[in-house]
This record gives sequence, C-alpha cells and structure tokens, in this order.
Amino acid sequence: MSLKKLLSLKSLIALGLVLSITPLIAAVGFATYGLEETTTLTRSLNAKVFEQTKTINLVLQKASDVERKARLFILLSDPALRQPYERQSYETIRSSFKQSLDDLLAQHVDSEIALLANELAEKENLIYEQIVSAESDTGLVLPIDEAFQGLRESSNNLAREFEHHVDREFNHLNIKSKALEEWLFVKTAALLSTSVFLVLALLMIISRSMSQLDMVIRRLACGEFSEPISISGSSDLRILGERLDWLRKHSQEQASLMQHFTVNLAGQIEAPVDGIRTSAEILSLRVDDVQQPIVQTIASNADKIEYVRKELVRFAEISTATSRMAQKEFIDFSELIETAINAFAPRLQNKSVTVKTQLQQVQFHGFRSQLHNIIESLLADALDHSPEHGEITLSLRKIGDAIELLIEDEGPALSPEQRSRLFEPFLCFIRAEKGCGLGLAVVKHYVANHCGEVEFIATTPPHGACRRLLIPLSTLD
Repeated sequence: MSLKKLLSLKSLIALGLVLSITPLIAAVGFATYGLEETTTLTRSLNAKVFEQTKTINLVLQKASDVERKARLFILLSDPALRQPYERQSYETIRSSFKQSLDDLLAQHVDSEIALLANELAEKENLIYEQIVSAESDTGLVLPIDEAFQGLRESSNNLAREFEHHVDREFNHLNIKSKALEEWLFVKTAALLSTSVFLVLALLMIISRSMSQLDMVIRRLACGEFSEPISISGSSDLRILGERLDWLRKHSQEQASLMQHFTVNLAGQIEAPVDGIRTSAEILSLRVDDVQQPIVQTIASNADKIEYVRKELVRFAEISTATSRMAQKEFIDFSELIETAINAFAPRLQNKSVTVKTQLQQVQFHGFRSQLHNIIESLLADALDHSPEHGEITLSLRKIGDAIELLIEDEGPALSPEQRSRLFEPFLCFIRAEKGCGLGLAVVKHYVANHCGEVEFIATTPPHGACRRLLIPLSTLD
C-alpha cells in the first residue's frame, strides 16, 4: 500500500506543504547567507582599503616632510647659521617617516607595494647619508637634486601602485560577488524547482482524486448507477468513494423498487378498470335515457383512469430504459433542431404559426433519441399554446461551457407558481387541455440524463412563455 493511501487528505496536504515550504526556507537561508557573506567581504575590504589609504597618505606626507626638512637642513649647512635643534628636528621627521613605513608594511600590503615602500625608504636613506657625509665639508657640492627627484618618483610610484592595488582589490571583490550570486542563483533555482515539483506532485495527487470524485458525482447526478464507484488516493477519499458507491447501490435499488411499484400498481389498476368499463357498457344497454349520462360519466372516468395507468407504465419504461441507456454519440444540436422544425411544418402551417430561429452551431456527445424528444416536446408545447398567426422564436447559443436553448411563444402568460410546477408529472393546469399525464416530466427526466436544467422563465409581452434549456458541455464527453 502506497504512502498516499495511508495518509488522509488533511495529512497529505500538511505533508505536501511542509515538503514544499522547506526548500523555500532553505532558499531564503542561502540568500541570507549570501547577503551576509557579500556584506562581510565588502565591509572587510573597505576597512582594509581605508586603513591602507590612510597609512599610504601618511607615508607620502612624511616623505614630503622629510624632503622639505632635508632641503632646509642643506640650506642651513653653515654651522654658524644652523641651530643645534635643526639636526634633532630632521632626525625626528625621519623617525616619523620610518614609523609610517613600518606601519604600512605591518598591514601585510601587496608585495609590489612593499617593494616600492622599501625603495622609498632606501631613497630617503640615500639622501640622509649624502647630507651627513657632506656635513663636515661645507664647500662640497652634492648631487642632491637627483636624490630628491628619485624620492619624489618613488613616492609617485607608490601612490600609483596603491591606486592600482585598490582597483584590483575591488575588481576581485566584484568577481567574487558575481560568483557568489551565481552560486546562490543556482542553489535558489534548484530549491525553488524542487518546491514547485513537490507542489505540482501534491496537486496532481489531490486533483486526480478530485477529478474522480467530480466525475462520480456527475454520473450520479445524471442517473448513471450501473458502474461501480472507486476513488483512488488518500484514505479519507477512498472511504468517501466507498460511501458514494453505497449511495449508488441504494439509489439504484430505490429506483428499481419504484419502477416495480409503478408497474405493479398499473397492473393492479388494469383489471378493475376493464371491469368498470365492461360494466358500464352492459349498464348502457339496460338503463333508460335518464340514467344514460351517469353511465357515460362512469365510462369517461374509467377512460381517464386507464390513461393515467398507461402513463404510469410509460414512465416506468422510460426510467427502466434510462438505466440501460445506449452510448452517447456526436450530435449536431442545431441540425437536430432544424430537423424537428421541418417535421412540425404541417402542424405549423395548419395553425399559421411561423418559426423564427437564431441557431449557433453546437456539437457535443449526447443521447440522440432523448434530445430529439426534448426538442419535439418543448416545440409541441409552444405550438399548442401559440395563438393563430403567432410566432415561435428559437435561439441556440453557447454561454461559457454550456449550451442554451430558448423557445418562446406568444400564448398566455404564466404565473410564477405555474412556471415552477409545469414539469411535475400528472399535474393538471389550465394549459393541460388534453388531460393529466406525464407532460413535460419526461423532458425534465431526459434533461437530467444530460446533467442539464430546463425551466420556464419570465417573459415580457408579446411573449407568453419561454422555455429555457441549459446543458453543460463539460458533462457530456
């Protein structure tokens, strides 16, 4: 037994939701992780670049201070002019410069930057050595300008290399961020696909059972009780299928009992009616003219009872035939209507009634004989109650997933109570001029076999009655 048969529908839905939501939660977690990772990398790089930039700027500033102090120291090379503190001030600036270089190298900078920093330190040290060596000889001319030019070039090279280094670091961060984004996209897409797959699988399992249930209910609504009912899926849906099958059997038994009851009742009525009719015939030969109307009334009532008996038998035969309905066939409903109108041509001509049609071509699967009977019965009812030189209007169209047939006449208007009860069997109305019988009850029965509806709807003058037939196409295939 599969897992879905062991679980109830509620448990299956809960399990499906958990399984489908879990990948989504994981996707959100991955996205959060990626965002935090990108933020951490960006923050770390910004902090690192900020500190290095600050240190580099300090180094460059100190290098400029050293150059300026060295030039001043050279200008004051005459011991008579140079103050004792000038040498100390120069040494202090040099120490500050070396400290800033040490701070820069301590930050584990790029090897190229470290190399240029060391080169800058060597250039400064070369200047210092030249100044110190020349300090004892004031008349010595030193190539100091070239040394200062080298110091500035080294400073500029260090500044440019640091700019390139910053660009490389941010490009590397950008590449790493894009790679992380692609990784997150792949992971998220995979998790979302998994979630969608699980949701679709859950919907497929549930929709399959719901489709079976919908089909079963439609079959029961159409009076099809012959085929057993079985619903696959979760445990509660299978139990529901078993109960519907019990309902099918019960309805089939009740219909069978009603058919037998109707046939037996008609059979029980037949003999007494024949006896009454025979007795009336005998009495008509023996009574005088004064009593003859009484005998005729007895015979007339016997004929009415016989009419009702035959209608009961007919109704039982229709119900029995419905349980053994033939297979549906593909039918052009508009063509079927036109055929029925042509068959009514003599009767329409005798009453000088015209038929106006507006038929949209509609094709579907249905029971041809029953649909033909529906059209004939509704059209005959409209003709019976149309006045001389009247007009009957027929319109056929699709509305959504159903077909609608309207048949309107110009006869007497109907009250709401009459419209609601015209399809009841053996009900006598003012319109039932030919006596009580099945009338339009057979139409309602045949329409129910197609899971449709038929009713009389309110009209406005000059129309007297409007019959509306509505059959859903979704139940006919």
